[in-house]
Amino acid sequence: MKLTPSDETLMQAVARGELAAFEQLVLRHQQPAWRTAYRMLGCRQTAEDVAQEAFLRILRAADRYQPAASFRTYLYRIVVRLCLDCLRKRRAAPTDDLTQIVESHASPEQEAARDERARAVQAALNHLPAKQRLAIVLRYFEGLSGREIAAAMETSVKAVERLLARGRAGLEKQLAGFLPD
Repeated sequence: MKLTPSDETLMQAVARGELAAFEQLVLRHQQPAWRTAYRMLGCRQTAEDVAQEAFLRILRAADRYQPAASFRTYLYRIVVRLCLDCLRKRRAAPTDDLTQIVESHASPEQEAARDERARAVQAALNHLPAKQRLAIVLRYFEGLSGREIAAAMETSVKAVERLLARGRAGLEKQLAGFLPD
């Protein structure tokens, strides 16, 4: 049975010029990078562009990579910066919705309810300030820990906790009609 190399081991191979190792990293992490960018930016094409740019930056900097944090944290730090840059450059409304991401075999009524919830959640996320939205996406959609989020956002764990608390309060207010009494 062949062991799967760690992300950090793959990055060391990429630094030595092994493009097959880079391909493995991309295949392993492209979907989470895209999902994070999509939830932050609300546009499929822009999310694809951000994910591609993040991997290009990783490839260009492979020889300088130091595994002080996990590769996943390193990747999210780059995606976060690129998303925040995009949000600063444009303040346009998102053009896509979450309903296009997931396919299911649910009944039409279940799909309609899920689509309505997904649109409401995306709209509520879009109303949050960028840093709160980012903390919420990384924690609840991507499953990062407080420490990983702090590293990705280059802030303290305490600041992440405050962002999450304010973000949850904002979402609760925006989604009041969907929450049970």
